[in-house]
Formats: sequence, structure tokens, C-alpha cells
Amino acid sequence: MKKYAIGDIRNVALIAHGGAGKTSVAEAMLYDAGVTERLGRTADGNSVMDHDPEEVRRQVSINASIAPVEWRGVKINIVDTPGYFDFVAEVKSSLRVVDSAVVVVDAVGGVEVGTELVWKYADEHGLPRVVYITKMDRENADFDKCLEGLRAAFGRNLVPLVLPVGAEADFRGVIDLVQEKVLTWEEGKGREVKTEALSPEQAEAVAAHRDALVEAAAENDDELIMKYLEGETLTPDELKRGIRAGVLAGKLVPVLCGSGLKNIGVQPLLDLIREAAPSPVDRGAAKGRNPKTDAEEERAPAEDAPFSAFVFKTMADPYVGKLTLFRVYSGAVSSDSQVYNPVRGRTERIGQLFLIRGKQQEPVDRVGAGDFGAVAKLQETATGDTLCDEGSPVVFPPAEFPKPVYQVAVEPKAKGDEEKISMALARLSEEDPTLSVHKEPGTGETILAGMGELHLDVTTERMKRKFGVDVILNTPKVPYKETIRATVKAEGKYKKQTGGRGQYGHVWIEFSPEPDHDFVFEEKIFGGAVPKQYIPAVEKGLREAKEEGVLAGYPVTNFKAVLYDGSYHTVDSSEMAFKIAASMAFKKAMSEARPVLLEPIMNVSVLVPDAFMGDVIGDLNRKRGRILGMEPEGALQVVRAQVPLAEMFTYAIDLRSITQGRGTFTMEFDHYEEVPPQVAQAIIEKHQAEKKEED
Repeated sequence: MKKYAIGDIRNVALIAHGGAGKTSVAEAMLYDAGVTERLGRTADGNSVMDHDPEEVRRQVSINASIAPVEWRGVKINIVDTPGYFDFVAEVKSSLRVVDSAVVVVDAVGGVEVGTELVWKYADEHGLPRVVYITKMDRENADFDKCLEGLRAAFGRNLVPLVLPVGAEADFRGVIDLVQEKVLTWEEGKGREVKTEALSPEQAEAVAAHRDALVEAAAENDDELIMKYLEGETLTPDELKRGIRAGVLAGKLVPVLCGSGLKNIGVQPLLDLIREAAPSPVDRGAAKGRNPKTDAEEERAPAEDAPFSAFVFKTMADPYVGKLTLFRVYSGAVSSDSQVYNPVRGRTERIGQLFLIRGKQQEPVDRVGAGDFGAVAKLQETATGDTLCDEGSPVVFPPAEFPKPVYQVAVEPKAKGDEEKISMALARLSEEDPTLSVHKEPGTGETILAGMGELHLDVTTERMKRKFGVDVILNTPKVPYKETIRATVKAEGKYKKQTGGRGQYGHVWIEFSPEPDHDFVFEEKIFGGAVPKQYIPAVEKGLREAKEEGVLAGYPVTNFKAVLYDGSYHTVDSSEMAFKIAASMAFKKAMSEARPVLLEPIMNVSVLVPDAFMGDVIGDLNRKRGRILGMEPEGALQVVRAQVPLAEMFTYAIDLRSITQGRGTFTMEFDHYEEVPPQVAQAIIEKHQAEKKEED
């Protein structure tokens, strides 16, 4: 691929609701640009963009996939993103590094939940965008209805640049409103466009739409608006100038239509990206901060500026190891050079650089400003890091990702695979910022958290394929705790006489509730009833014993133990004997001190449209939740509640079902609270049944 000037590069993401047809549109773009010689199809498992074995098997996009194409003098880096919310990290990291977005909409489904979400993400990055209505060849496809739905959701500044020719099975092309020509394609010959003049009926239908387009385009240029107001006709080139100005300013969203699968009407999309989408130069300088002074810094998109790049994706490639994908914002980087990572404070050696196209890697000597590149085997660098010249350090802000909301407990299928699991999960969470792994101290389980059931299902399949480790996923155990509600005194006496030296330890301990601390130990021994050297053993015995309560075997918390009396034997006493005596006193006291079960209570914030408020609140109440309040956030409502963790393990699935996928939530631990008696009874009985089975 030849080298392009920065002003001739277009970085564009395809974003949509899951199943809208993004990947088919991307494949048609690659075919029309001559990158491929056959039209890849998701259903046939031969697409360039969906190349991961899991994507082929499930026929959905899971990863963001990049492919550069050359189109009439410009280089377009197409980033095809997943549509399902479970893979939101791929969408957010892609939108962080592109300069514009194509929102793909299904002509039958219209505006869907995912359309609203990706539109919001594009707003967060201030990205100019284009709408492409695809699947115009499908039954019930309706361009006008789809356009009205888009305008109702996103504003009246969505303006069609084309109108469909034919509908459903008879769809064969588009009317170009700028050139006032009919463009048609034969199925299977998507590279060959036929141009026809408008028929009288078409000219009549076009008039109103073209007037609206001329007005919308003219509004973005002072010279054009004067011409328009004076009643002069705008030339196609002037119209294109006005459209480009409107797109760059975010005041105009052009709407095109076609069929990705039949490759009809895809070339006008490539033309529009070439003519109206911003180049890195149009987007201006990238903002970051100087890690030494904390002052704001800018990096202009120029080859002669100091080198700076942002790492937006990390992949575990089975052949080359860790592959780091980055976008260069300024300067250039060459193969076999060194760069600085200011986030880690480390210098990284750059080996062979690559351009990525789907799963293919094309070696290159250099990657310049405005372009995407990849490099293998960086030691320290992770997703979200900045790479730069050490002499001109800068740190770019990372993309913001939602916190994981769906948890499972992971255990190996084969014994002895724990270490392999731990290594595999560490590598996969490097790739995916919305995955998190931790060991739950209360239950000893390894907890894997992600964005949903599909997300974690795909993650475990990757573990099996890439790292050869098979796992079982379970609902996590709740890390319950136990505590006491009464003050009691208990004696612990351990006496063992054998043939030789015996064992003797004897303590009196007072146990009382201590709400503000996990465990407090004091000694109030008078007259050496328990010698000083044995007192640490008493505390150690209690610390070990408190890990297993008397109700259901959970750790005991929020209590105070005061050692106030006891006795010893000059020959037979030992640290071990006093440890055991303390443990005996603990067990006796726990059963007498009104023990209760405690459960973790989570702070939950649910963001939902107004229409679902009642259903969401009702569901939280059924989950033993306490509603703390509601407040508006833009067009949505935030419901704040406190809910027991035991009720929240499947909430990601429940909320999507209740709100048709429109609700999102965050959750964090707040405090422990007593479990209601009827719930506690069931937990205790289950524990006792399990214990019987073990015995």
C-alpha cells in the first residue's frame, strides 16, 4: 500500500445495534475497493472482518476489526465494531481513535437499543457521523419510516443524500440527490454501477428532498447561503462543499441507503467518506498532559512533530504473542526503534511494525501521523497507554469503560489447572478492559466478571482455544459472615495426659459485639493466671477459629474477645494447648451469644428510560431491595437502591429483559447487614445438609 498524506487518510468506525448488518457493509466496501476478490459473508464464515473462530461459529462480531482500503486517492481505515452490548469495550476503544463514524441501521428494524447507545458513545467523542440504512432488499424494508424514526430519535439534521430505487426484493439502486442521477447495480456485480437520467416521475419525487438537502448544505457556508437566499442554483461541487462543512461541524448527518449483502449502494458511501468525512488534519491536535508538569499538551497531526501514539487494543495472537494496536497522533515510528511509555515509565523496543487487515498482518517500515499500526511483544504496554518520544512526553486520556456487571465463579475441569487458569485470565483481561478477575477472600472462589452471559461464555471459549484450559462456570457463592448479638463468658480447657509430657491450657474469655471492628482482642489477666508468653497463642487460636462460624461455617466478624482469667501447668502448658483452649472457648461462646448471619449489601444505580421505571422498582423490591431515591439524568431516570448481593448475580440479564435492553446499571459493595430469619434458615439448612454429605 502506498504512503498517503495525513490529509488523505480517513479513520472511520462502523457502529450499530447487533445484527444490523455492519460487517456485510464492511465486506462490500473491501470488495468494491479491490481489497478482496469475492464478497465475504458472515453466514458463510469467510468474511475478512469476522475472522475469530468464535465469530465464525456464532455469526456475530465479537472484536473490533480493522481493514485499510484505497478509494479514489484516499486511504480509509475501516474499523468494524461489535453490536452486542457485551462487547462494548471494543466499541468504546475504537471510537476513542477514529475521526468519524458510520451508524449502520437495519431498514426493517429501524432505530434499536444499540443504535441509541452507539449514538451516545459517538456524541461523547464529538464524532462527525453518517447514517447508512442497509438491508433495503429485505421484506418490510421501509426507507421513509426508518428515516422518520431516526429523526425522532436524533434530530431533524439527518438529511438524505440518496433515495431508494425499488423496494424489498425489487431494490436495485439509489437516486443521487446531489448529482440528480439514478445509480443501479446488478446483484453479484457490485463494482459495476449503471448511471441513468431521472424519469419524470422520479424527478417529481426528488424535488422536495433535494430542496431540503440544498437548504441544509447551504446553511454551513456563508457564500452558499447568500447564493441560496438569492435564488441561485447550487452546483453539485458547491453542494458537496456545504455537506462537508456541515458534517465536520456536526450540524449535518447525511443519510444513505443500500444493501451490504447484495452490494448495492455501497460505493456512494465510500465516496461520501472520501469527500465529507474528516481527515486527522480536520480533527486538529490531540490533547493530553505532560506527565512531568501535569500541564495540558497538544500534539498536532504532523509528520515533523514529536512522536505520540495511543494504544487502543491488545490481542493475544497465537503466532506472534501479544499484539499491540495503536493510532499515531503525531510524528512517526519506525520498525526496530525505541519509544517511551510514560504511563509505565519504561522504554519499549519496537520490532517489526505491521498494518492490520482482519487477521492478516502486512509488514511495514514506518507508521506515520493519523494512521493505525501494530507491533508484537511489547513488554509493559497495555490498552489505554500512550507511546511517545522520551524527550517530549505526553499522556493521552484513556477510553472510559463501564464496570463489569455479571459475575461467575471459575473452577478448573481438570485438577492442577489452577495456575494455567490464572495465567490465561490475566492475559485475557489485558486484552479486554471490561473483564476483571479476583479471588473472593470470604469463599476462596476465583470470580470472573464481565458485561454479560455471552461475554463470559466467549471468554471461556477463548481460554480453551488459546490456552488449552477448560473451566466450569458456577453462580458465585455469597461471602456471608456471622456475628454475635449478646455478651457471654466462656471457658476453654484443654487437658491431655499421655505417657510422657501432657498438654494443658485453660482460659476464660468474654465475647461481646463490636460493630465498628472486624475483631478486637484484649487481655486483662491479673496475677499471672495465664503467663505472658501464652497470650499471643490465645489470640492466634481465636483468629484461626473465627474463620468458621457455628451457624453455616462463614467467618465471624464484629466481635471483641477479652481474656480475663485462666490457669496453667508449669510443665504441661504450651502455646498449642492455649491455642486449642481459646478455640474451644470460642465455639462454646458463639452458640450461646445469639449468633446471626450477615450478608453483603450493594449500592445499585440503575439508568432507565421513564417508561420502565415502575417495572424496575417493582423488580428491585422483589429482590429485597430498598429504594433510596430517583433523579433525572438527561432523558433518562436514575434509580438508586441498596440490594443484597445474593439477589444480584443475574441482574444484568434480568434488567435487559425488563427494559428491552435499554437499562444499564452499576453496583458496588456498601456494608454488611443481618439476613432476614426465613432467608437465614434456608442458608443454614443448606450448609448442614452439605456438611452431612461430606461426613
